[in-house]
Amino acid sequence: MVKIAQISCGTDYSGIQKEIEKAAETFGAEIIIPEADLDYIDEAYKKFGFNAQSTGIRLMIARATSIVEGKTNADAVFIATCFRCAEGALVRNEIRRFIQQNTNLPVVTYSFTERTKADELFIRMEALSTIVARKSLLAREKQEGLTMGVDSGSSTTKAVLMENNKVIGTGWLPTGDVIETANTGMEQAFEGTGYKLEDVEGVGVTGYGRLRIGHHLNAALIQEELSVNSKGAVYLADKQKGEATVLDIGGMDNKVITVNDGIPDNFTMGGICAGASGRFLEMTAKRLGVDISELGPLALKGNYKNAALNSYCIVFGIQDLVTSLAAGGSKEDVAAAACFSVAEQVYEQQLQEIDLREPLIQVGGTSLIGGLVEAVSTVLGGIEVIVPEYSQYIGAVGSALLVSGLGVKK
Repeated sequence: MVKIAQISCGTDYSGIQKEIEKAAETFGAEIIIPEADLDYIDEAYKKFGFNAQSTGIRLMIARATSIVEGKTNADAVFIATCFRCAEGALVRNEIRRFIQQNTNLPVVTYSFTERTKADELFIRMEALSTIVARKSLLAREKQEGLTMGVDSGSSTTKAVLMENNKVIGTGWLPTGDVIETANTGMEQAFEGTGYKLEDVEGVGVTGYGRLRIGHHLNAALIQEELSVNSKGAVYLADKQKGEATVLDIGGMDNKVITVNDGIPDNFTMGGICAGASGRFLEMTAKRLGVDISELGPLALKGNYKNAALNSYCIVFGIQDLVTSLAAGGSKEDVAAAACFSVAEQVYEQQLQEIDLREPLIQVGGTSLIGGLVEAVSTVLGGIEVIVPEYSQYIGAVGSALLVSGLGVKK
């Protein structure tokens, strides 16, 4: 059983401790709480050097120190604080950095509310369990044989057919009924290849519809998208050795994952509002009267400084957009401002919660929006952003790659 060490403050009196334990148990993991007596708390607190006022925060520091010093045996770490606590947000990030700098354990951080439920934690606990249990599989660098990957995302479904380390077929369409959409996507991927489903040696699935599709296809690999997407990203970018950061701005949520030698060791996902997601860009394109595929080139011609979009909320963001257009702002400037707004919010909400490692690999459908890629680079001080070939198929590619390592025929 995978042991996930919990370092948190306030989960008991907020009533979500049982939800955390339920989420972990769902994926065969056990939550353990590092032990720390009063003397050890004082000693660890002094060593850490963070001037915390809360006794709960001090206990968090002692528990983190217990892991780093080998007093607690854990396979992964879950760090959580209340979203209302500013001190908790600060120490959460410092503890995450402290553990990453001194151990090889995968870490996830989370900001909870009193309404947090187990299903909101599922993908995080599943990813931690997967990284620990399938580390050798995640280290795989080549795809072998004939395999299919299907990614059932919130907005689109992708399918990729791979043969001996090459993508030979792809499918892409809006997500509707998850089974019908997956079947159509696979049919698109098979077109012109001479193959059919019974020829495939293994099917791997990921994304929101992975459980239903996986059971329908009798898939050999059913895996959450955090580990799958990070693997697909470093594979396509040819960055499987060394460090990298993967950024996936999705239609419903965003993922930022740090990777070391092909294995994810820290990730954050979510966001405060859809104003920081691909959905906002879709609405922007519609309001500007252009196809989403035209938004990127349009944004590259504009200047984001001429049309400020400052709201975190998707509703007020569109309101800012309409106001800018009514005031005489050009479509190009508004498109650039929309891209910059999304990039800025992703930075404030998520990229600041990780230690950015270059190169930054941007993937997912929004990576095809050139104005957004440029905006991300600008927000991060002009660093190079890699958008690999087939970046929009990242989850399907990762699934096809990983399932080939299982050595089983569907």
